[in-house]
Amino acid sequence: MNPQYDHTKFEKEIYKKWEDSGAFSPHISNSNLKSPFCIIMPPPNANDPLHIGHARFVAIEDALIRYHRMKGEPTLFLPGSDHAGIETQYVFEKKLAKEDKSRFDYDRGTLYKIIWNYVQDNTGVMKSQLKTLGASCDWSRFKFTLDPEIIKVVYSTFKKLYDDGLVYSGERIVNFCTKCGTAYSQLEVDAVERDDNIYYLDYGIITIATTRPETIFADVAVAVNPKDTRYSKLVGLNAKIPLINREVPVISSNLVDKDFGTGALKITPAHDAVDFEIGQTNKLPLISVIDEKGRMTSSPEKYIDMKAEDAREEVAKDLQEAGLIKKIEKIHHTIGVCYRDKSVLEPRVSKQWFIKVEPLAKKTLEAIKNKEVKFAAKKYEKIATWWLNNLKDWNISRQIVWGIRIPAYRCDKCLEWNITDGEAPKECFKCHSPSLSQDPDTFDTWFSSGQWPFATLKASPFKEDFEKFYPTSVMETGYDILPFWVIRMLMLGIYITGKVPFENILLHGLVRDKDGIKISKSKGNVINPIEMVDKYGADALRMGLIWGGLVENDISLSEEKINGQRKFSNKIWNIARFVLTQNSQYKVLSTKYIAKNEDDKKILEELKETTKKVTKALDKYRLNEAAEEIYHFIWHKFADKYIENCKLRTKNSDASAISTLYKVLDTSLRLLHPFMPFVTEKIWGLAGNKKLLITADWPAQ
Repeated sequence: MNPQYDHTKFEKEIYKKWEDSGAFSPHISNSNLKSPFCIIMPPPNANDPLHIGHARFVAIEDALIRYHRMKGEPTLFLPGSDHAGIETQYVFEKKLAKEDKSRFDYDRGTLYKIIWNYVQDNTGVMKSQLKTLGASCDWSRFKFTLDPEIIKVVYSTFKKLYDDGLVYSGERIVNFCTKCGTAYSQLEVDAVERDDNIYYLDYGIITIATTRPETIFADVAVAVNPKDTRYSKLVGLNAKIPLINREVPVISSNLVDKDFGTGALKITPAHDAVDFEIGQTNKLPLISVIDEKGRMTSSPEKYIDMKAEDAREEVAKDLQEAGLIKKIEKIHHTIGVCYRDKSVLEPRVSKQWFIKVEPLAKKTLEAIKNKEVKFAAKKYEKIATWWLNNLKDWNISRQIVWGIRIPAYRCDKCLEWNITDGEAPKECFKCHSPSLSQDPDTFDTWFSSGQWPFATLKASPFKEDFEKFYPTSVMETGYDILPFWVIRMLMLGIYITGKVPFENILLHGLVRDKDGIKISKSKGNVINPIEMVDKYGADALRMGLIWGGLVENDISLSEEKINGQRKFSNKIWNIARFVLTQNSQYKVLSTKYIAKNEDDKKILEELKETTKKVTKALDKYRLNEAAEEIYHFIWHKFADKYIENCKLRTKNSDASAISTLYKVLDTSLRLLHPFMPFVTEKIWGLAGNKKLLITADWPAQ
């Protein structure tokens, strides 16, 4: 053994040994009575290489997988990748822009094909990177969210929801990104604060306040709160829209905030969520004046085809010149922006597909209450419960090319929707007309990925997988997608299978830089995980991503921290160099051997206590405590104290000392393996073990 551990010489070779040995596949047999352990990997987006957040979930999930595998449980770590819908199309469109092209240069089929090829190339890179990080996945079960067998499951779910009356197509107010060209659900809206003008406009008998004068042409009423005595005598009368002088009724609604502005609200149902609700209740008409491209329509001719934000300034200018603005103030408020490109979203009425989430959310809340699914961190249970109690009907249709096309076919004759779970129907189910048109929209990617746990297992090439591994053991993912993904997996999993999709939920925090700042390209503080592996080794990166903070909390990561764990891997290497140079006839500690030397007794007792603590911490998902416990034992108790104290004894071939050294090294390697699998596996082999460490037994407590 060289004085320095060189990870570059061993890691690829070791991973190939693991893969070739079949260790990644769960070994299920009637003789193995232990419960299976399964983690379905959160599928990384197939549009970009892995980032440091991916590396953190690999470090956490693979540590749990290796731990349970060593406990002798049939263990499955199922890998996959996500087509990622709008995110992938958005990334690809930026790539096209660099080539002076856009999505509009291609027909639907061609655009889909070139994105497909781009994704397939990147998926190969992503798989290679997961292996570089040491993810002990069963690659024979790898799934992609656009695999035909996965799509079949997604279609089946959609049809069942439709048949059960839980899916409908309807015109409702949605959050629309005019740049991305698609609608989003309420969960995909980012809120930002900013200052805007608020205009007090003369509506004849009443004054209203608005930040959006460009939408006055879509007004159909003015509403006041019924408890607002200032306006009680005006209800039932008509106000007059400035510039166009169209009369609209003054109505009352409890949804009006009497303390905002003048307490009088112009009602524009086609361009505001609250107004839409008021409009529905009062059966008001819908007038749209902003199209899907964010340009003015159905308004006075001078504003037609203006961008909405430009029209705002022009309308305000015209109102000012006409003496119809009573005053202008500044308002600090929150607006919704696209979570992808951060452009301001345009609330607009659009025909979309929706899921009625209330019955699904109700069953999920019951499952949480009954502890059918448990959160490792209670704070996230509260957040999940809040969302489940406040979800609105879920808009699952997206106006994009990339993704799973919705299997809905409109009959041109009777205008009925025909929903299938597979091939296109040859004729209308109702009137038997052959004239059918497929909906051009695709599913929200969270709808398909929301079925990931049961879809992957049902679509597995191993037919018994669903029966053996569902519900899965743990869903581990970032806390930032708890509302996007986790609660939706719960809702859809319970609805389709009658069971929760996973028994435990472990959410990890974000990776921040050494100053606690969120890592992002725009801030220039990106830590490339593969570069860190090349420089310091996968073990050092993995340990650095677990060390120093609870899984559920954000952690700070720096190159110095990773280098510190590289030094630890070298420490283990040098401990092994010392131990393995001792007389090998004393390698195995006899089961009949009872240590008589006090140093030997003490280190073995400390080893036993460390084993208990590490095991308990892993069972409770407190990975950092487990990692820090074994680190402290190996470096300080074993190396600094015991080895230093017994060097003279080993020179004298003290059998008790040498046997104890081998025993402690053996157990230490087992305990450390889930966190630092490569260096421990290499030392294990150098120690003469014929069986791989990855499938060795976890130390008895």
